[in-house]
Amino acid sequence: MRTQRRSVLRSIGAGMLALTAGCTQTALQTGSTGRKSTEPNTPTDGTIRIATTTSTYDSGIVDALSRAFTDNTGISVQAIAQGTGAALATGRAGDCDVVFVHAPSLEAAFVADGYGIDRCVPMMNDFVIVGPESDPADIGSQRSVSAAFSKIATSETEFISRGDNSGTHIKELELWEHAAIAPSGGWYLEAGQGMGNVLMMAAQRGAYTLTDRGTYLSMGANAPPSLLLSGPVEDGDRSLANPYGAMAVNPDRHEHVRYNFATQYLDFLMSEVGQTLIETYRVNDEPLFVPLADDETGYGSIDE
Repeated sequence: MRTQRRSVLRSIGAGMLALTAGCTQTALQTGSTGRKSTEPNTPTDGTIRIATTTSTYDSGIVDALSRAFTDNTGISVQAIAQGTGAALATGRAGDCDVVFVHAPSLEAAFVADGYGIDRCVPMMNDFVIVGPESDPADIGSQRSVSAAFSKIATSETEFISRGDNSGTHIKELELWEHAAIAPSGGWYLEAGQGMGNVLMMAAQRGAYTLTDRGTYLSMGANAPPSLLLSGPVEDGDRSLANPYGAMAVNPDRHEHVRYNFATQYLDFLMSEVGQTLIETYRVNDEPLFVPLADDETGYGSIDE
């Protein structure tokens, strides 16, 4: 499976390094002509604040990108690791300069409400369903997440939900709804925890859970032993795609935010240096993310 994963990652990433000069003013336009013409006061401490998901933080990719960004610009990065819902709330409050998250439906609302601008989609991985090696609900034989969720619910095999309004939690709820299932009962546990803790709980209890591939691979032996259903990274169910969107907090909403630093960070994510780092980033010799600077797949698009 490892060899297959690498070949698929290469095929998805092929041709995606024809890079744009900047991120988008809204969701779908390309280029940097949509930049705001005025900038707030330049901060004196040379630091940018990024509210990001626990998955990008736990996998180490944000730290790797931030170190390279600092090396290239001299601007330091303060990363605030939260679930996507909390990260977007931090942006709405003006307590960060950039949000880097993975819930397109929530990102669309953030942009539509005027809090986020210059959105870009620098990378993706996919969601996967993991669980015990014995696979008591027999989801490993299924090709779609709806069929897998149906077998889990019908057999009432324990499933652990993040239950924390994170991007992964929002995605999970969307997948249950698409499967026309309202999960409830003793088999469905809402942890209210981050992804790492939920994976450890699932491993200890022999339960299933939905996770992003990056965090799963980075957890190693602390995660459930079997990856049972994959998304598009391994040519699986496209509904399990997990695009990551980054955007600046709108200085028209919060004039103190460091928009001039934010645009530099977004441009770095979409630059050749940033995209190459995303493509070559490894944990335990496994690639975790696919660069999406030239997003011909349509992953991560949102309605304006």
